Amino acid sequence: MWLNLQRWSGLALSTVVVVATLWLAITNQLILYIHPRYVVFTVIMAVLALGVAVLALVLPPAHDHEEPVTGWRKALSVSAMVLTVAIAAALIVVPPATLTSATAGQRELNSTSVGADAQTVDGASSQSAAAFVKFTVVDWASLLRQTSDTAFYGGKGADVVGFITADEDDPQNVFWVSRFIVTCCAVDAQPIGVPVYAPDWESSYELDGWVRVAGEFESNPSRDSSHPIALVPSKISKIEMPDEPYLF
Repeated sequence: MWLNLQRWSGLALSTVVVVATLWLAITNQLILYIHPRYVVFTVIMAVLALGVAVLALVLPPAHDHEEPVTGWRKALSVSAMVLTVAIAAALIVVPPATLTSATAGQRELNSTSVGADAQTVDGASSQSAAAFVKFTVVDWASLLRQTSDTAFYGGKGADVVGFITADEDDPQNVFWVSRFIVTCCAVDAQPIGVPVYAPDWESSYELDGWVRVAGEFESNPSRDSSHPIALVPSKISKIEMPDEPYLF
C-alpha cells in the first residue's frame, strides 16, 4: 500500500506541476517567472514530462514486492504525501503574481549595472529631445548612476512607467518608479528605478501601484533623501500593470 501511495503521490505532483506550467505558458503568464527566451524550452520539457507521467501511469511498476514498513519509513512517506498535497494546492490556488516592492526592498535598487543596452552619458548627449521621452526606467537609471550633473538633465523630458516603491530615506515625499530586470528567472530579478519627488504621494497613490510619470530630472528638493537628482513630475497617472511588467 505504501509503495503505491508513494508512486501515486509522485505522479500527482508531477502532473500538477506540468499542467500548471503549460497553463501559465498558454495564458502568457510564464514570463512572470522566467525570461521569454526560455519559454519554448520550458514548454518542450513540460510536454516531455507529461509524456513520461502518462507512461508511468499506464505501465505496471517494475517491482511489486513491498517491504514491511518501519516506523520512520511510514512517517517519511506521510510527510512526503502531505508536502505533495500542499505543493499541488499552492500551484492550483495561489494566483500568478509579479514581484513587488517587498522584493525590491530585499534587493538593493540600482545596485549593479542595469544592462548592456542601457544608455551612456556620451551616447545620450547626442540624442534629440524627442528621443528622451522614449527612454525607459532602465535608461534613466543608468544615466543617474553615471552622473548627477543637473546641467546634463536640463531640458530633457522624461516619461517613464513602473510600480511605486517607497524611498528609504524620505518615504513621505519620495517614491521610486521601479521595474525588475530579468536575465534568467524571477530569482535573479534585479530592481531598478528612478526617484520621484512627490510630497505626500501616499494620499493619492498606493505602494506597488503602477504609474506613468512625466517631468524632468532636477536637483532633489527632498532634505532627507540621499539621492541628489530626482524626477520632478509635471503629471502622474495611475495605469494598469503592463502585459510584460519586467524588462529584459
